[in-house]
Amino acid sequence: MQQPSRRVAAICRETGYIHAKIQFNHIYVEGSILLVLLWILFKKTKSSSNAKRTEPSENPDIEQKIKLWTPKPMVDTASLSALPMENYIIDGKTEHYITINGRSCINFATHNYFNFISDKYIENNVVDAVNKYGIGSCGPRAFYGTFDIHIELEEKIAKFMGMEEAVIYSYGFSTVTSAIQAYVKSRDIVYVDEEVNFAIQKGLQSSKAELVYFKHNCPEDLERLIIENNSTKRRRNRRAFLIVEGIYMNTGNICNLPKIIEIRIKHKIRIFIDETISFGILGETGRGITEHFNIPKDEVDLIIGSLETALSSVGGFCVGSTFVVEHQRLSGLGYCFSASLPPLLSAAAIKALDQIEKHPEMLVKLREKSTSLHKRFYKSQLTKYFTLCSDELSPLKHLYLIDKSLLHAEQQKILKKIVDYCISEGVAITTAAYLSDREYKIPTPSIRLLISIKMTDEEIDFLLVTLLHAVSVSII
Repeated sequence: MQQPSRRVAAICRETGYIHAKIQFNHIYVEGSILLVLLWILFKKTKSSSNAKRTEPSENPDIEQKIKLWTPKPMVDTASLSALPMENYIIDGKTEHYITINGRSCINFATHNYFNFISDKYIENNVVDAVNKYGIGSCGPRAFYGTFDIHIELEEKIAKFMGMEEAVIYSYGFSTVTSAIQAYVKSRDIVYVDEEVNFAIQKGLQSSKAELVYFKHNCPEDLERLIIENNSTKRRRNRRAFLIVEGIYMNTGNICNLPKIIEIRIKHKIRIFIDETISFGILGETGRGITEHFNIPKDEVDLIIGSLETALSSVGGFCVGSTFVVEHQRLSGLGYCFSASLPPLLSAAAIKALDQIEKHPEMLVKLREKSTSLHKRFYKSQLTKYFTLCSDELSPLKHLYLIDKSLLHAEQQKILKKIVDYCISEGVAITTAAYLSDREYKIPTPSIRLLISIKMTDEEIDFLLVTLLHAVSVSII
């Protein structure tokens, strides 16, 4: 009996020792935490007291530095003189006639092809939309930002374009960039026209894909580059995309789509078409460049359009198959993270599209006006000084100085003088504006002219006569 008692005593002593050790460890850990907290508290108190001692009001050196500090301007004031409409104040709506610095001018400077901005039918429907929905949407489409009028607009655009589905964005610029980013990835290769607009360039830049630029509107150069790139196995096994515009914003030229589609089919390349300008303009019923050339819609993977040109609203859209479009609802950054299109602008776009569907004669009239300006220009004396390289049917045209020996800055200066003179005489025009330090290829300086169905032949003649007088003042 004595031996078990000794064993029990030993176990008790060992247990007591372990318990004491655990208590010591607890005290050590808790003490360490307390010391750390005291150190942090002391350091914070000391920092606060130091900050108080070095307040600007008590430190003359800091006060002097603040007085001498000049903040960097948010806008580069040195480049303001390069802006096309510097020192001009526009009052009222940008209708057929526009008021600039108190003077009424014929408007050849803004996208208002069908004069929807002053259309009372559209305006009344916009007022009704404001009374029903309010002003803004207050959230992205997937987070309290979807209204029934958004769905109505998407369904209407999809039906109008003869495609399965459409998705709308709240800003035209972000539509193009978001659509490109949603599909094109860094491992892909993209063939793109060298004159594409800046929104496309930013989308491609963000995608980090390999970019191959081909000569403007030149299918032969495109095919040459595709063959060259397919000669290596590494590039041949990559996804390839092709991006063009229906009417090129930077030149006014219509894309040679039939040839482009032939190349796309031959080399199995996905194609995106930006119809920012051509939507609502080209084709017998305004359905864009595919209708203009009678090309089946299923030959195009994605059509990107704008509500800000022909429809005179705000925002953009993409149309395609359900599989393609639905992907943007999860991956299109401008769709997922931007507040949705204000309902009143959706109402304006719906009613503008209604007008185009009900009155296709407007399309014919716009083409007649665009062709009239083209023909009258080439019958005038302006051909001694300018070239008009844009397509006859395009309502967007670019005037270029014929003297190619002039430097880029010299051309800009002369064109700005011409614009200033024309505005002073009652003709509103503008030079095409670009971010020269960010463009892939700096476009040739030009005067941009935009046609509307309200323009008369007399007003077009007045434009040409005023331009001729402006040239004599600015150049001679």
